[in-house]
Amino acid sequence: MEVVSPSSGAPPPQAQGARGAVAGLLRRIKGKLFTWNILKTIALGQMLSLCICGTAITSQYLAEKYKVNAPMLQGFINYCLLLLTYTVMLVFQSGSDNLLYILKRKWWKYILLGLADVEANYLIIRAYQYTTLTSVQLLDCFGIPVLMALSWFILYARYRVIHFIAVAVCLLGVGTMVGADILAGREDSSGSDVLIGDILVLLGASLYAVSNVCEEYIVKKLSRQEFLGMVGLFGTIISGIQLLLVEYKDIANIHWDWKIALLFVAFAICMFCLYSFMPLVIQVTSATSVNLGILTADLYSLFFGLFLFGYKFSGLYILSFTIIMVGFILFCSTPTRTAEPAESSVPQVTSIGIDNLALKLEENLQETHSAVL
Repeated sequence: MEVVSPSSGAPPPQAQGARGAVAGLLRRIKGKLFTWNILKTIALGQMLSLCICGTAITSQYLAEKYKVNAPMLQGFINYCLLLLTYTVMLVFQSGSDNLLYILKRKWWKYILLGLADVEANYLIIRAYQYTTLTSVQLLDCFGIPVLMALSWFILYARYRVIHFIAVAVCLLGVGTMVGADILAGREDSSGSDVLIGDILVLLGASLYAVSNVCEEYIVKKLSRQEFLGMVGLFGTIISGIQLLLVEYKDIANIHWDWKIALLFVAFAICMFCLYSFMPLVIQVTSATSVNLGILTADLYSLFFGLFLFGYKFSGLYILSFTIIMVGFILFCSTPTRTAEPAESSVPQVTSIGIDNLALKLEENLQETHSAVL
């Protein structure tokens, strides 16, 4: 009788085990990187990028086609919209959320916050007059490590190795985008003093980091309306004073017509949406992840510029977008932890931070399900 080997028609058990391990690993990676909350965070981040793209396109139209350069006026209109919307809401609140109660206890803190926010916007826009687009894109990323350092000491955020790798991947994507700009010839718009422009960018990026850390603290510990209302109130006052001191001649030289007015309105709407939606995204993630997500704003501006301003296209732009998104997904895939302050009575080992809270809850549910299986 001929003996038939049981393995003649089937792969060996070692091969089946290897394939099963690889399949399980792929399922775990897919379940960790492509959850509903991560996809929602990506979508919200790209919505913010589109708002920033709208502000960039309208500002460029004003500067190039109509020779209008009034960044403080543009910011002033946005702060006025915040004032009329969110500050008025605080007037009708009761208790500790009331405008007068907040002003009595924390007025000087919000003056500093408003000053940081106003000057960050002004310095970045003013830097374009002195340095190149390439320098602004590169040096503006300086705000991300500053933001992470401030979050570490002020918000007690504790990052893991994967977060630093994700930030490095995102910065690599920015470097790819800058390289594409150089190859496309977009770096030729150099101003009068590059050193001054670079210093302005670094200062503006640092002030953005300060504003974002304060925003994360306020929207998570207090309320979104309080942050927007106070920024609207003091931003309007500070930008209005600076507008009268710095840009009154530029505003007087504007030849107003309906097209220029429409561009100012479009800029204000995009900026108002950016300020209104960013706290919502920060509530479920963190200021650092939001800043990583909006690195794609320059790429959206480029894609619109292909049709509006005749920019040259390069395949490196697609590669840059892909790299930035990979880094952003990696950062969001693992929630950060928040250490308790030294004077807190809560044991440190049991303190899980509120950064990426939705992601942490989903991760715990997945781990429980895997344990049951």
